[in-house]
Amino acid sequence: MPQMGESIFEGTITKWLKKPGDKVQRDEPLFEISTDKVDAEIPAPASGILQEIKVSEGNTVQVNTVVGVIGDGNGASASAPAKAAAPAPVSVGTGIPARPAEPTSRPGPAPEVEEDSDVRSSPLVRKLAREHNVDLAKVSGTGTGGRVTKQDVLDFVERRVGTGRAGTGIPARPAEPAPSQPTRPAPSAIPGDLVPMSQMRKIIAQRMIESRRTSAHVHCMFEVDLTRIVNLRNQLKNGFEQRYGARLTFMPFFVRAAIIALQQFPIVNSSLEGDSLRYHKHVNAGIAVALDWGLIVPVLKNAGELNFLGLQRGITDLGERARTKKLMPADVEGATFTITNPGQFGAVFGLPIINQPNAAIMGVGGITKQPMVITSKDGTDSIAIRSVVHLTLGYDHRIIDGAIADQFMAVVKKTLESWSEEVG
Repeated sequence: MPQMGESIFEGTITKWLKKPGDKVQRDEPLFEISTDKVDAEIPAPASGILQEIKVSEGNTVQVNTVVGVIGDGNGASASAPAKAAAPAPVSVGTGIPARPAEPTSRPGPAPEVEEDSDVRSSPLVRKLAREHNVDLAKVSGTGTGGRVTKQDVLDFVERRVGTGRAGTGIPARPAEPAPSQPTRPAPSAIPGDLVPMSQMRKIIAQRMIESRRTSAHVHCMFEVDLTRIVNLRNQLKNGFEQRYGARLTFMPFFVRAAIIALQQFPIVNSSLEGDSLRYHKHVNAGIAVALDWGLIVPVLKNAGELNFLGLQRGITDLGERARTKKLMPADVEGATFTITNPGQFGAVFGLPIINQPNAAIMGVGGITKQPMVITSKDGTDSIAIRSVVHLTLGYDHRIIDGAIADQFMAVVKKTLESWSEEVG
């Protein structure tokens, strides 16, 4: 188990996806783990045969613990020459296998060091490159030692979309993403059974109680006429997907409206540190994702610096990786403001608990058609059918006064009702 982050010291193996004797391919999901940050699938660090499972499901192990061995089928390690005696450790963590030391002058191949086209990158980056038909040898790496990062690949894809295919003028649409594994529903329990809480559920319970004890929770709710945006999305969604290879959802509209309001009321984008307030330089938007096995809040970093397309792509990427257990610890850290969407399940509105150490959280209710009184420019009233959403702001009254919270939400409402920004 590698040290995945400064605050991660152990992980629990929740499921082995292979059994001893099975063939495994490098980067193929090998087992699932749970930490106090994320649940994740761990890819195989090398191709070969899973020779031995050293740590069984349900056990929690410290970092640097060897949990399994991959060999070549003849008893030799898959990540060392055939004559080498040392086994290849299979690492538990949150998505990055333990990388061996750089090769020395000792002769012999070392598959774990070998990278696609001799390009230094991670399994996640290589998978992303395959999904978008990107040759990593053509991507300039900005990471340490020239390593190609995820952002390098995304930037390359965006440039390709902008320039078109080989001067034809046709936007180069990325390949369709590989179908993700369906999420598994939570195990059913027979009434009367006593079922242990999962590691994720324990952490959720602990943090919800801590937040309630920490923050002075107050909520305000605003009714928003979303008709303009609903019509715009209906008009553009097919062309948006064809052009960019991504679905056009409502979430980036809400995130963008919140960013505009946060820029006008920076105290809502702050956090309490002792007797002082930390005003954050960037808007790191936490986007709550409901999973069959719990709830997680991946973070869209520097969201205020992204255009609409960047917001949509970032939100989609985080949601997909959350559902397929591909998030890294850094993906769930550093939120300065959180948005949750209970409306997708039919809720009119919710009263969400603040995601610590944020000062506020915005809840998005369901979008429904309702009769509303519409006043024309000449003052005439009429009743019309409109698409309406109820937005809730849960805020820490130690930091934010009610007047500020209401003014913040008034900006969100105005931005959504009079939407004028370019989409895509």
